[in-house]
Amino acid sequence: MKRRDVVILGSTGSIGTQAIDLVRAHPDRFRVVGLTAGGSHPDLFEQQVAELAPAYSGLGEQASTEAAAMPCDVVLNGITGAVGLRPTLAALDAGTALALANKESLIIGGPLVRDRARPGQIVPVDSEHSAIAQSLRAGTAEEVRRLVLTASGGPFRGRSREQLAEVTPEQALAHPNFAMGKVITTNSATLVNKGLEVIEAHLLFDVPFERIDVVVHPQQLIHSMVEFVDGAVVAQLGLPTMLVPIALGMGWPDRVPDAETPIDWTRAADWRFEPLDDDVFPAVRLAREAGERGSTAPAVYNAANEVCVEAFHAGRIAFTDIVDTVARVLAHHDVPSKEHLTVEDVLAADAWARDEAARTIPDPDGEP
Repeated sequence: MKRRDVVILGSTGSIGTQAIDLVRAHPDRFRVVGLTAGGSHPDLFEQQVAELAPAYSGLGEQASTEAAAMPCDVVLNGITGAVGLRPTLAALDAGTALALANKESLIIGGPLVRDRARPGQIVPVDSEHSAIAQSLRAGTAEEVRRLVLTASGGPFRGRSREQLAEVTPEQALAHPNFAMGKVITTNSATLVNKGLEVIEAHLLFDVPFERIDVVVHPQQLIHSMVEFVDGAVVAQLGLPTMLVPIALGMGWPDRVPDAETPIDWTRAADWRFEPLDDDVFPAVRLAREAGERGSTAPAVYNAANEVCVEAFHAGRIAFTDIVDTVARVLAHHDVPSKEHLTVEDVLAADAWARDEAARTIPDPDGEP
């Protein structure tokens, strides 16, 4: 495998810092030529730039969009949120392989992103979708019966809806397996993150929503599965970390030796699977509805949720109000009738959803 020139967007976040760890461990395989971040950790960013000496570095969305378009072998989009859309499109337009951890850009961009991408140009970095991409090597597209996404169930697995109404932001950030940012960790607790991943799986693998299932697997050692028409199920297993998906994203289709420590098969372990409780955690069902509506509905789902997560952490709404508010915003959204969306259409829907969610949430004095 020749050494690849890599652009890392979102270098100071969880995905970006782990990617840099992999670059350090494998300097014969990867060289960082571009580095950008949002600006929330400027000291760390300066250290990264000084160490890696990329040809291009900068802070902010414009810097990320410019870096994504520069000549390189692969762009790793590790940005969080809708701000990652323009960089995603820039990488696709440049014809560069895109290792995509920024699920929001695919979800809100939908057909806009898919129309720009060449076959195989997008390599998923979400652990679930990386697992599916790996498992799909076992058969042809025509042989796939269904995709099965696994979910940890979050910190509130097994609780009733009444119990969820009382949880605190601190409890919502206590994920059983991962240390992530505030939005992603809260999304994992509400299962909004899994809803987004259902939409992402549909867009990445062109499988209808009715053939994409979610099953709760608390240990998170099976990252996701593919069921084939003959009844065979192929799964990708590994420790609950992001190192293998990131390494595969940067090196696809080649594997990076010793990217992660393998599972210790000499130790006894119990693995469990449980059905998802859609009544207690309606976020996945709501995401399916948004995905089926298509157009700008997934962008509205994502944007309204981000506003609600902030309101929950500010103490303005209860935990259960997050998804309830997203549902109300979606119900009020009229998707455009036009066949081809533009970036402006998507960002306008994003802005409308944020305003609508903010309008729906009570102010600090309790008035709507």
